[in-house]
Amino acid sequence: MERFGRQYRLLKTEEFSSVFALRKQLRCTLLQISYSEPAERGHARLGLVVSKKTARRAHERNYMKRVIRDWFRRHKAALPPRDFIVRVRRAFGRGEAAAACSELSRLLAEKL
Repeated sequence: MERFGRQYRLLKTEEFSSVFALRKQLRCTLLQISYSEPAERGHARLGLVVSKKTARRAHERNYMKRVIRDWFRRHKAALPPRDFIVRVRRAFGRGEAAAACSELSRLLAEKL
């Protein structure tokens, strides 16, 4: 089983700010993806943003982050070596988790 280690995460505020500063974005109904220029790192990294405005309860926000992290963990080898920040625009639950994953796949496959 592949892991989602620290080297695959955006952790610091500066890392998030540098991606947001480029203003390169992809959007769909559930998600918004900001991404950086290709890096020399050799692998993709992920940052997640799920606001309280999107989902009031912590367990709902955690579920959405878990679904996106799991998708990233399974597909990270196929992604270009960029930093990605996925922002949840509209809350989704168990019924829409597959739709969120397919939107994520479609956006990244089409544009990158």
